Amino acid sequence: MKLKLAFLFIAVCSLGVNAQIDSENKSIIIPAEAVDDPKADNELIINPEPIISVTPEDSNTEVKTPKKEELPVVKRPHFTITNETPFRNPAELYQDQLKNALKLRPDYERRQNGSTTTQYLGEYSTRAMRVNIIYRDHQYPDGDLIRVYVNGKVVRERVLLETHFKGLFLKLEPGTNVIDFEALNQGSSGPNTAQFEVLDDKGIIISSNQWNLATGVKATITLVKEEDSEKNE
Repeated sequence: MKLKLAFLFIAVCSLGVNAQIDSENKSIIIPAEAVDDPKADNELIINPEPIISVTPEDSNTEVKTPKKEELPVVKRPHFTITNETPFRNPAELYQDQLKNALKLRPDYERRQNGSTTTQYLGEYSTRAMRVNIIYRDHQYPDGDLIRVYVNGKVVRERVLLETHFKGLFLKLEPGTNVIDFEALNQGSSGPNTAQFEVLDDKGIIISSNQWNLATGVKATITLVKEEDSEKNE
């Protein structure tokens, strides 16, 4: 009996202790933040930002929009069978080629066979008492021969043109002096060709030229001797 009472006493004491501990462990109350009632705002209003107009500082400045660049239009050539198109009558093309060939033929023949007409080398005036006339074959020496005339008289009967200069001194007559160079033959490589120069008594070149002659044709230069004005005074 005593044992039961002891257990009962212990149980009552333990319950009292637990009740005391629970009473001491009070909970901490954290106040909640005030929140607006969402039901009070039925409409969401967003105010737009004001539009700022941008104007140039200079009121006289005019703002222009860029122009549109237009691509050039390439026109297609108009097709016609005329002289400007390659689709022509073959006979017409042949005639044109023949005309061009005939135009070039005299120049070609002159280069190949030499000039068949007198070749004029110019007229020059000088106060020199005499001149030095020199000449040579300026191409490949191939046996070209010439004859030299002064006012229609032969002064050099037969001259072989070589790579070095040959020539003669000529005393000028007052007035006109005509010098002719006649081609006696054509060398083995083509027409009679030569380079010549005329120098006055001080060694100054009066004329420098070339000829390209067929056999029997002449090259002619004219020298006019002017009178010395100091002597006349």
